[in-house]
Amino acid sequence: MKHYLLSVVQPAGATPPGPEALATIMRNVEAFNDELRTAGAWVFAGGLHGPETATMLRPQDGDVLVTDGPYAEGKEYLGGLCLIRAADSDEALDWGRKAALATTLPIEVRPFVDQH
Repeated sequence: MKHYLLSVVQPAGATPPGPEALATIMRNVEAFNDELRTAGAWVFAGGLHGPETATMLRPQDGDVLVTDGPYAEGKEYLGGLCLIRAADSDEALDWGRKAALATTLPIEVRPFVDQH
């Protein structure tokens, strides 16, 4: 089994869903996570606070510069992630499709490098 990262792509500046819609999304996400666990594919999942809460650490002249905020301004940001186990990219994409339906957001699926 290989590991894949399912990244939840959050549109910057988007109006968050209302309480009822958010409750439905959260139920769907929990059902998705339960399905991953039952299948033995779940490793870890979690949502992230917005990019305005980020702190950047950059090496500079033998030291590390610490600055508030995201690395770059963008139209989208990483809103959450899910680390899964899958036999191959087709299986990972199937999980990604389910994640997109559960979250109602775009999902990026990426394999980890050279796993042994």
